[in-house]
Amino acid sequence: MVKVITIDGPSGAGKGTLCQLLAKQLGYHLLDSGALYRLTALSAEKQDVPFDDTEGLARVAASLDVEFRPVEKGVQVILAGEDVSSAIRQEHVGMNASKVAACQPVRDALLQRQRGFAEAPGLIADGRDMGTVVFPEAKVKVFLTASADERARRRVMQLEQAGLDADYAQILQDIELRDKQDRERKSSPLKPAEDAVVLDSTSLTIQQVLDRVIALT
Repeated sequence: MVKVITIDGPSGAGKGTLCQLLAKQLGYHLLDSGALYRLTALSAEKQDVPFDDTEGLARVAASLDVEFRPVEKGVQVILAGEDVSSAIRQEHVGMNASKVAACQPVRDALLQRQRGFAEAPGLIADGRDMGTVVFPEAKVKVFLTASADERARRRVMQLEQAGLDADYAQILQDIELRDKQDRERKSSPLKPAEDAVVLDSTSLTIQQVLDRVIALT
């Protein structure tokens, strides 16, 4: 059985950075499940599929032409031959991804695709229901969280480092709204798996978080 390490948690908790470092250090494959929902949202937007059209969204999800290419800094995301690595990280795409993720037909369409990423020597699975739904048999499960204030601060710093304007109050409001949507959705609500280790990264460096997770493997 292929070893799978699941890292679940809310937006901005540091899952992406942690998973990239884990994959590099352990030599494992990487699944960014959140990117799949963001890609579905972006693709639906490009195809003018309404976000209340569940069947249409499921068709978009099932037909995604996507490729993840490891690069020196992170992972390059290719949608239908186009580099959308930056586009899928826009705030409105993240909000739409939260709506898409609440759609059970979309989750069903993406489930087997996500499980297909589990190949030797192992997989780091980044998402919101990796340990509860997609890989419930995983032996190592982490639920990574941080305060909403800290996650907003990190997002502002990330945007400013990219040379973009950032409104802290608006970003905090978006994070709190997305948290609420993710926790209250009927399909795979955001919550720790019963056997997950809950890790609060609010006052930890990424190296401290990495060391704690490595100790669990």
